[in-house]
Amino acid sequence: MRKLKYHEKKLLKKVDFLSWEVDNNLHEVKIMRKYHIQKRDDYTKYNKLSREIRELSRNIKELDSKDPYRAESTALLLEKLYNIGLIPTKRSLELCDKVSASSFCRRRLPVLMVKSQMAETLRLATQFVEQGHVRVGTEMITDPAFLVTRNMEDFVTWVNGSAIRKHVLQYNDMRDDFDLM
Repeated sequence: MRKLKYHEKKLLKKVDFLSWEVDNNLHEVKIMRKYHIQKRDDYTKYNKLSREIRELSRNIKELDSKDPYRAESTALLLEKLYNIGLIPTKRSLELCDKVSASSFCRRRLPVLMVKSQMAETLRLATQFVEQGHVRVGTEMITDPAFLVTRNMEDFVTWVNGSAIRKHVLQYNDMRDDFDLM
């Protein structure tokens, strides 16, 4: 074996081959790639939240069906999950069992930008968000992990001074002469 060069030795100091872990969770890697999630922490948070939602719905199901607390808590849970956008309708607690980490990933800002055709790819949408070209309501968002609720979906737009907004308006022949300055 040849003698390692200086930069190779320096790089190998940072890697411990004895306790090196292989990533065995292929499903997690697949979801992180599909939704272009850069931080593993985000995915683990989504997984934990979805597990807690499923446990909560199971606990509510175990209550007596005639109990008024069960009806009230069921309505509150379904309303909250529907408003966030994790379930399609407010019909039954069975929908809560289908909430997964992917449900949260589908509510991320870059995913909704691709869905509404503001960007062609998730990578491009994530780049726009990180560079500060997108706002939700009046707030400029720079975190791609921002979860957009159903109420806020209509308020996702470009930042006023953004060059991308100018290009979109010019393409649609909606650019005002006053905006040239």
